[in-house]
Amino acid sequence: MPGPSAGRTHRIQAVFFDFGGTLVDEQDIAGWVDEALRLGLDLSPDDLSHVYADVLRETDRPLRPPFREFWKMVLEGAAQRPVPPGLVDRFVRSYQDRERPLPLFSDTRRCLEELRAEGRRLGVISNSRGEEFLREMLRRRGIGEFFDTLVSSGTEGVSKPDPEIFRRALGRLKVSPGAAFYVGDLAFTDAKSAAAVGMHSVWLNRGGTGFGEDPPEVTSLLEIPGWVRSLEGTG
Repeated sequence: MPGPSAGRTHRIQAVFFDFGGTLVDEQDIAGWVDEALRLGLDLSPDDLSHVYADVLRETDRPLRPPFREFWKMVLEGAAQRPVPPGLVDRFVRSYQDRERPLPLFSDTRRCLEELRAEGRRLGVISNSRGEEFLREMLRRRGIGEFFDTLVSSGTEGVSKPDPEIFRRALGRLKVSPGAAFYVGDLAFTDAKSAAAVGMHSVWLNRGGTGFGEDPPEVTSLLEIPGWVRSLEGTG
């Protein structure tokens, strides 16, 4: 629960979420291993899982690598050898064309229900293919009705950690940064970048301890309503 921010009395009007890794589990290790094998690259699921997490953490910085370069790093790290450029390209095309499971995390719906019951406006800020794609993914998972606005990098032409995408989301709901809260699963790209534009934010680190302070860290979405109330001085 927040320490330094507790005691403030302003209203948190809007809560924004990242999509993949926050509301839904975007990891599809079995599917990625199968696709790599189909392309002639035999990978261990454990190796792929660990390397994916490591590369995600290593590339969480101001200048994030392009999508293809990210997957080149993952595949070569898991294979422990160079991977032909053509194979990387085919893997990326398959990744983009094939629909992934993207199951809801078990804490997602309850968090959204609690925030909505308190009268909060909700939104998504996502580095994703486009707003319509994002809308459809949320609808299929039964949570589309919770959100007042969706802001996708594929539609906006700007992506996190660029502060502009956060400003556009605030503008959509006509709320000031100080009246908004953001949660995402990347420390810099999500939490620190939202904080840089004046929003309250936390890093959702599901595998962490929950004690991190730079940025503030939580391990479950179930903590978010309490954080928001504490910021208002009502928690």
